[in-house]
Amino acid sequence: MSLQATIAKLLMKLPGGLLVKLSGGEPLVLGGRTLDPRFQFMMEGAKRQPPMSSLSPAEARAASAAGLAMFADKPEPGVSWSDSEIPATDGHKIPVRIYRPDNQDPKAPMMVYYHFGGGVIGDLETCHVFCTMIAKAAACPVLSVDYRLAPEHKFPAGLEDCIDAYEWALRNATKHGAPAGAATIGGDSMGGNFTAIVAQEMMRERKPMPLLQLMIYPATEIEDEFPSYQTYGETYPLDAETMRWFMEQYIPDGQDKSDVRLSPARETRLEDLPPAIIATAGFDPLVDDGAAYAQLLRKAGVKVTYKCYDSLAHGFTAFTGAVPAARTACEEIARLVAEAYRGLEIEDD
Repeated sequence: MSLQATIAKLLMKLPGGLLVKLSGGEPLVLGGRTLDPRFQFMMEGAKRQPPMSSLSPAEARAASAAGLAMFADKPEPGVSWSDSEIPATDGHKIPVRIYRPDNQDPKAPMMVYYHFGGGVIGDLETCHVFCTMIAKAAACPVLSVDYRLAPEHKFPAGLEDCIDAYEWALRNATKHGAPAGAATIGGDSMGGNFTAIVAQEMMRERKPMPLLQLMIYPATEIEDEFPSYQTYGETYPLDAETMRWFMEQYIPDGQDKSDVRLSPARETRLEDLPPAIIATAGFDPLVDDGAAYAQLLRKAGVKVTYKCYDSLAHGFTAFTGAVPAARTACEEIARLVAEAYRGLEIEDD
């Protein structure tokens, strides 16, 4: 661990009241919610850094990776992993990381997980700790996908990698101790967007659908902005300006943003989709988005478990080493996945 990371984690251990005093003196209250003191302290520090939208994509990736590394927790004990590559349909290779828990249940399907980052930043390290939490709690293998990023690879390149990875998991699950022909999917932020779209694509193409979809602060409506873009438009680590910058990098010029492969909330036929777990963060431009998609699914008759962690900010899955409330939330989400797994019905191949 670097000296900077050590200092950052020591500061995060200060009493919440002191962190608030160091961050302006008063708790930050927006939209009736009060921000966690540690996120407030990080938000104050971020004001001294250049906004992500002022950086090149390469600079943004490096800055994000360095920042997240300071706040990462240790991986869950009892989970091993290995890096590999899987083939994409167009012939290129998709880097992946495969997690196997010591307590693996041979009846538990593999989960395919897509990291956050607006389609522009992020990699296998972004969700590393959280993937170990899912693997251990649900006693299942997890396939983490390092999909292609924009602007080098604009929409739909990253989405296509996510679809290929899901279909690869269906074909190769037994090699990793999981049932044949079955898988679940999950992701946070852009990964939540991909999760919603992969499930819908399988439905539209009449292909084997995931047994469960886990979406954490997902972006499901790209064309229009919800009121939370205004209420929480200047929060950390995701603000409205950064979200718009991500989409400028990700979406090709002239692309229709209402396309259901960008805005899955625009899909009108949702009733055949698998059960969903949707979690949102209170201090997040996307909080209304995730809540609205949960409501759309429920209205269509889809079983939905929805949780909003009011005091947390976007990206909390990557802050489990610095924000105890983020760690608690991730543990709860992992338990929700484990509970959902116990109710799955998997047909014999």
